[in-house]
Amino acid sequence: MVSQRNRSLFQALLLLIALTPSSAELQKVVAFENAFDRIFSLIQNEGSLTHGSALVEDCLSLLGNLLALNVSNQSYFRETGCIKRLASLLADAAEGQESGEAIPEWTLEQRDKNLWGTLAIIQLFLVKGGMSTPTNQMAFWQHDVLQQVLRIAFGEEFNIPIKAKVRVPYFALSTCAGLISGNPTLQEKFADLDVAVHHAEKQTLNGSVHANAPTQKLNVIEALLRLTLLPAPAQLLDARLAACECIRAFTENHRGIKVHFLRRAIDGHTSGEDQIPNILTILVSPPESRGIVDPYQSWLACVLLFHLIHDDPETKGLAMKVCEGDELNGEEVITCIQAITGNFLSGIQRNDDKRISVGYLMLLCGWLFEDPDVVNDFLGEGSSIQSLIQETKQCVSSKTLLPGLCAALLGIIYEFSSKDSPIPRATLHQLLMGRLGREVYIDRITKLREHPLVRDFEVIPQTSHGHHDGGFPKIFFDRLFIDFLKDNFSRLIRAIDREPGIEVPVIANGIPKGISRELVDSLQTQVEDKTQTIQTMETELLSLKRKLEQEELDHRRTKEVCEVELSRIKHVNDMHQMTHAEEIQRLEENHERLQTDLAKKHAKLLATMVQHKQTSSYAEELCERYDAEDAASEQKSERKKVANAPPNMKLA
Repeated sequence: MVSQRNRSLFQALLLLIALTPSSAELQKVVAFENAFDRIFSLIQNEGSLTHGSALVEDCLSLLGNLLALNVSNQSYFRETGCIKRLASLLADAAEGQESGEAIPEWTLEQRDKNLWGTLAIIQLFLVKGGMSTPTNQMAFWQHDVLQQVLRIAFGEEFNIPIKAKVRVPYFALSTCAGLISGNPTLQEKFADLDVAVHHAEKQTLNGSVHANAPTQKLNVIEALLRLTLLPAPAQLLDARLAACECIRAFTENHRGIKVHFLRRAIDGHTSGEDQIPNILTILVSPPESRGIVDPYQSWLACVLLFHLIHDDPETKGLAMKVCEGDELNGEEVITCIQAITGNFLSGIQRNDDKRISVGYLMLLCGWLFEDPDVVNDFLGEGSSIQSLIQETKQCVSSKTLLPGLCAALLGIIYEFSSKDSPIPRATLHQLLMGRLGREVYIDRITKLREHPLVRDFEVIPQTSHGHHDGGFPKIFFDRLFIDFLKDNFSRLIRAIDREPGIEVPVIANGIPKGISRELVDSLQTQVEDKTQTIQTMETELLSLKRKLEQEELDHRRTKEVCEVELSRIKHVNDMHQMTHAEEIQRLEENHERLQTDLAKKHAKLLATMVQHKQTSSYAEELCERYDAEDAASEQKSERKKVANAPPNMKLA
């Protein structure tokens, strides 16, 4: 019955796996039928990742089909708490190994396949540049997925080689890189994590670890640097590359972390007491002095420093300040650039492994590109140019990498040199055209671009499972350098055709153009003349300012004197006004008094006049009455006379 049930489950899973890869709608339908919960329950019932059979592997395959490039299903997966269940699966697998539980060796291959499938599902959520990637990264962090993946990456039991070519630590470290890449918040938190690692001296030559190897807690960055830079057999190269990728993701697009990381490396190298593998110490010290036969130690150190300084003037400037040699003890002091160049050239003479030389050339090309100061530092040791030209002229068909890279480096040096460089630009042009030749220069760079390791880099697996050369995998280049080389290939080809009088290329409308040095010198002369004129005008201005200040001081003094005099005059005026006001008041009072007296006199006079008038009127009336009485008396007297006169007198 159990067998029949398993057969039915297998058939159902295989059918769903076959139906779901290409149909987003069908993926949604299956997911919303509670598929995620059922898949996790089935995995748990089948023994989880550690003890699960091929049925668990099929469950993970179906889960991958439902989530691949399906943002809707990924959101549903995240919102329904499935990330927590995913973290629980990883934690169970890690704890099972740490507990010392005996696991049959024949089950290890299936266990690692199950773990690989689980990590692949996590990576489906971490599409570089995806809109939901930051949200997914934060969700994984909140549920401790990153910590569980780190436990697996550094787990003792997961380093045991198995016949199946599934490298769990390598894939786990790659997943860790994706979990923090491009997320500043998580990049900063990542540096605070610790991991349990096994002592390197307990490792065997085939890369496995003794069962009872002691462990110690280390900061994750220190652990990654140890894994990346400590000498190790070729079998561990994949894990070292993945650890290097983790460090790159830790510093990617975060200038603060880059600067801090590089300052820490510089301080450790300068003090000489750094217990952590130091990229600068590895690069500036000759390989033979370290007695190391591992070419990837120097190569990985070059890659790490290349990522730190690529397209970042600040970190380039910091690294350029590093010097070697004690001047007080009579030693020659050389710069970091010159020390690295010396190691590269001496390695070529000793016929060191090409990977070491390729690493140095990648670093130098990225460091000198678009940085005239670094170019001038490099040209401070003039013999280096002769050695590069000599190496570029090598025409052995099997040696196309180094001549091509040397030609590219020569092109970069010439492109960003100047008239004032230790070897002037015109002299460099003569050396390139005379000692090397335009045709050879272009041929070497073209052959480098056409080399399968460069041309087909994107499709060639960069793992230790590929082709081997001299006991080591054919891994020569870093992805960022390949992008850099291909992006600037045409510019490097054209560099030798640029006239020595044209320097310091700039971008105008997307087209590289240069500036005539004669024009620059002419403009410099004009600037100096203008500067002198400005200085003269500033002197005159200073004199005028002083004169103005003196005049302002005199004016201020005059103003103060005037204000004092004005105050005195105002005081006198106020006193006069006060006296005048008192005089006016006194006069007004006298005037009022006189007016009052006059009014009284006038009133008396009027009263007298009225009385006189009244008396005159009465007298006139009396006179008129007396006159009337006199007239009446006279008339009466006349009548009496007439009456008494004789008659003839009356007739008359």
